[in-house]
Amino acid sequence: MLSRPAAEPPADRGLAGDNTAFGPSTAAVHAGEARQKPGCSITDPIFAASTYTFADTQAVIDYLEQDEPREEYGRYGNPGERVVERKLAELERGEAGVLFATGMAAFVGVLMAHVSAGDEIVFFDECYHRSREFCRKHLTRFGVSYREVPTCDYDAMEAAIGPKTKFLISESPTNPHLSVIDVERFAAIGRRHGVATMIDATLCTPYNLRPLEAGVDFVLHSATKYLGGHNDLLAGAVVGSAELLEPVRNLRGIMGGINSPHNAYLLERGLKTLALRMERHNANGLAVARFLEGHPRVERVLYPGLESHPCHDVAARTLRGCGGLVTFFIKGADGGPADWQATAAVIDAVRIPRIGPSLGGVESLIEQPLVMSYWTYSPEDRASFGIPDNMVRLACGIEDASDLIADLAQALDSPRRHG
Repeated sequence: MLSRPAAEPPADRGLAGDNTAFGPSTAAVHAGEARQKPGCSITDPIFAASTYTFADTQAVIDYLEQDEPREEYGRYGNPGERVVERKLAELERGEAGVLFATGMAAFVGVLMAHVSAGDEIVFFDECYHRSREFCRKHLTRFGVSYREVPTCDYDAMEAAIGPKTKFLISESPTNPHLSVIDVERFAAIGRRHGVATMIDATLCTPYNLRPLEAGVDFVLHSATKYLGGHNDLLAGAVVGSAELLEPVRNLRGIMGGINSPHNAYLLERGLKTLALRMERHNANGLAVARFLEGHPRVERVLYPGLESHPCHDVAARTLRGCGGLVTFFIKGADGGPADWQATAAVIDAVRIPRIGPSLGGVESLIEQPLVMSYWTYSPEDRASFGIPDNMVRLACGIEDASDLIADLAQALDSPRRHG
């Protein structure tokens, strides 16, 4: 049930008129919010309530029969959560949004609400490995099959569609290879065959790309990353049409994959600076990628803002910016790929980025995917995922680019680089 808190009059939505006329920073600050809030506070309050009471029996009946704009029980909604959902929907130019506990919970929620036994899902093969793992190990137990095709091979994706295909799924850009999808072409394939399309746009955010405008049906985010922006919360969200999201919201109420009131507050606060932060992430990512591409100890760099990236033309045409994630490969002393220990030595030598998973926060993070995410996989499996030993993933934060570059320079020149 899509509802509004009782304290917020339906006509008071903060920004008057068509919000598409406002710039990204104005929308990030004000979209989805009431102009006058409970308690006359400038910020939305935290409603730390698990249940919401009714004045009398008739109030319960009115709520049920008239779809009154209020809450009933915390598993079905929270006033602060509704504000975040509206803000995300307006930033994506969608009709509705649903907030989840994590990005994976959002991904699982969409599929569980829309696929049934006998259906099939088609992925581009650079999608997040946990997303594919869910389909491979769990959905298949319930009779849902899946297929993978090479990323950006649109002919292969279209050829993979059969009478049972229910979803086409991709990320853009992908992680960690940073392949950029032609979202219009991707959406057109789905429309031609009557198949739903979903883009995980975590690495883009609505600042750099709005897949719904290209005709994609669902936009997924791990809000833990750029949307929250401060490495202090877990959340996920999906945005799309109200009709398509109604069963997703209803299933979330049954499965209980909700977020906490405090996390919703932190996410709303983080979203207000999204445009400002993304400007810096975009600038830092490009500056660092250019530096790394020219460094003699770097074998190659994957960053769609570079002309050398195979998806650069699509990125230049479809993206406002390419974000702060940069993937690069360390060169060994003999000129070939470095071994994993020499690669780890470079990571250990940096002083500003912290070693850790995730991305999109104000602090820069660095990791060796082999160690951080694929250590327990066989060499053959790692090769199939495109994860060599000398790969480094750097998530540029909002520090000064000159400081990040100087730090990387000293780490790459460190004698510990060779073990």
